[in-house]
Amino acid sequence: MTSYGPDPNRPYPMVDHRRVCFIKNFIKAPNIIVGDYSYYDDPLDPEGFEKNVLYNYGSDRLIIGKFCAIATQVKFIMNGANHKLDGISTYPFPIFGHGWEEAIDQVMNLPSKGDTMIGNDVWLGYESLIMPGVKIGDGAIIAARSVVVKDIPPYTVAGGNPAGPLKQRFSDAEIEQLLSICWWDWDIAKITRNVHLIMGGDISLLQNAL
Repeated sequence: MTSYGPDPNRPYPMVDHRRVCFIKNFIKAPNIIVGDYSYYDDPLDPEGFEKNVLYNYGSDRLIIGKFCAIATQVKFIMNGANHKLDGISTYPFPIFGHGWEEAIDQVMNLPSKGDTMIGNDVWLGYESLIMPGVKIGDGAIIAARSVVVKDIPPYTVAGGNPAGPLKQRFSDAEIEQLLSICWWDWDIAKITRNVHLIMGGDISLLQNAL
């Protein structure tokens, strides 16, 4: 029987232990969208990935592409964490009632930076923190314990607090080529046939893969 990789609909793809899960099988919030084969690695609670999406009260979305590797305790802060910044105080008095609710209009229309979007084949390192509205490009790597406050380009290694680019993984021309290949959108049989090329370093061979 021919095998074409693990089943993305199987919650725990590794038969020997359950510290790794394919995230999409445990998502309940409709505004969290996760692609096939993206996994969360947590020795204590891999199926609890959604608890790491903090302040998820609004209409903004967290979109994670395919084949992403997300390490233990990576967290995403959503726009629900925002407070108004145009007043003297940022304290949300009206939500506590007892007369303060009269100023409820002062906490409406909170600032939003839009959807948080993680590309395909992204590696988010241990305890990294992704702030609202950030866009992380395909093939990027975020170093452990980084705080990502602005967009990270494709195939860029970023780290620090605030996180900034440390290096490009490939040349500009090679990155353009990789983004045109989009191997993560191939059918799984083709991916399986060419895993050695996807994991290798020769982009021209990947370009011509069958």
